[in-house]
Amino acid sequence: MSANSGPGYLKNPTHRVKTARAAGRIRLTFQGEVIADTHDAIRLEESGYSPVFYIPRKDVNMARLVRTTHRSYCPYKGQASYFSLTTDGRVEENAVWSYEKPYDEVASIREFLAFYPNRVDGIEELPA
Repeated sequence: MSANSGPGYLKNPTHRVKTARAAGRIRLTFQGEVIADTHDAIRLEESGYSPVFYIPRKDVNMARLVRTTHRSYCPYKGQASYFSLTTDGRVEENAVWSYEKPYDEVASIREFLAFYPNRVDGIEELPA
């Protein structure tokens, strides 16, 4: 597949998905605990949506994530799998998603993790 030619692009050729390395450091907190801290995030911008940061698993406290059976499909990115976010006092079901085998157009997010902003304390974009 060439850029912007995946299944969804055939139906809506004006839809855009753009990925680029995030300019600074991304830090994510949940229940006051730093869950992710990275200088290697990918910023994904998609037509009609707010930008999303995808974080490499190496920079996420994976002990706080529990894989679920929930799945979703995006015609521009592929099949997403989900994780719940847990601490001693709180569980957020399906708060984290990952494209483990994304379409070629967004291969840079393969196995990275994204977090719903309204399900965590905060996602900070800090200077490098």
